[in-house]
Amino acid sequence: MSEYQYYEFQAIDRPLDRAAQDALRSISSRARITATSFTNHYEWGDLKGDRRKFMERWFDLHLYLANWSTRRLMLRVPKRFVNQADIDPFLREIEWVEVWTSGDNLIVDICRDEVEVDDDWHDGSGQLAALAPLRADILSGDLRLFYLLWLTAVQDEFVPEDELEPLPGIAPLTGALEGFAEFFGIDPDLVEAAAELGGDDAAMSQSELRKGIAAISAREKDDLLLRVVDGDTHVAAELRNRVRKKHNLASAAHRTAGMLRMRAKEIAEARERAEGERREAEQRRQAAEAEKARRARLKVLEQRGVSVWRDIEQEIERRNPTGYDNAISLLSDLQVLAAEEGNQDDFDRRLGSIRGRHEKKAKFIERLSKLGRDSDERLI
Repeated sequence: MSEYQYYEFQAIDRPLDRAAQDALRSISSRARITATSFTNHYEWGDLKGDRRKFMERWFDLHLYLANWSTRRLMLRVPKRFVNQADIDPFLREIEWVEVWTSGDNLIVDICRDEVEVDDDWHDGSGQLAALAPLRADILSGDLRLFYLLWLTAVQDEFVPEDELEPLPGIAPLTGALEGFAEFFGIDPDLVEAAAELGGDDAAMSQSELRKGIAAISAREKDDLLLRVVDGDTHVAAELRNRVRKKHNLASAAHRTAGMLRMRAKEIAEARERAEGERREAEQRRQAAEAEKARRARLKVLEQRGVSVWRDIEQEIERRNPTGYDNAISLLSDLQVLAAEEGNQDDFDRRLGSIRGRHEKKAKFIERLSKLGRDSDERLI
């Protein structure tokens, strides 16, 4: 496959009517189109429609993925829930994010080329569903997605060392935020450093929510309930947004970009040390198991006595690599036994005899010559 492109659009607030589905079908004859989605992939060619217009007319979410490491996520939200002036400070140093208004909506277009990810190639299916909760978070006033975008500028060293983070941390991380960071290749050590603190109200307690809701007038609550009855899907987000704005963050401390970079470096070093210790522990475990197995072999050889030498001769006479390797393995174990039991002279004599009898077997002699390379040269 020379190229691969995956497109997926989702309509959340308003399903696609028949006219919209017919319009989309006229653009693509092979796409999978439902009342809430448009999905297609291309191994040759490209989407003929304009994805910006798709978002402006029909959809609330869009994910794009190409196997040349381009990744894109677009979100459309009612602009009454998001003040663009609140998100602009997150995006000052980022050229690959565009925000614009279309009617009553605000559209955020995040498109990054040359995304470096560690995981195996993914065809894109299922990824938009995993990221979809981010839109609901934005509607409720949660701006941590934009913090992660700011973090990419920290990662790329576009942010000065003394610039303060736009939020006092992003803890606790949600699965959607983790998926977003992974999808766009954001440094996981920086993400972990950012998530060590949390000042956003993602962690607001139930009691704080109750207090915020209790402060709303009875008339406003009635209006909100009527909207729920009428099918307004944004009521819950609006309530959380109200409470969020009243949630006191004054005492939360903001770290600098330099502090985050330093902490990410510490996290990376700690992880590398832990990985090194795990590797060493695994090597010790494997060495112990190998030694245990070797001692078991040596014990069997010791019990068999001189019959082992007949087996060695039989393996050599097979005149193939497997036979030669088996013979050398037995000789190696006998060499260890001879050193441990003080029978080195007898071993050397038998080994010399074998060498003389089979000196014309070049491949065997080549293997035999390696047997004593780390031991006394007289063994070969």
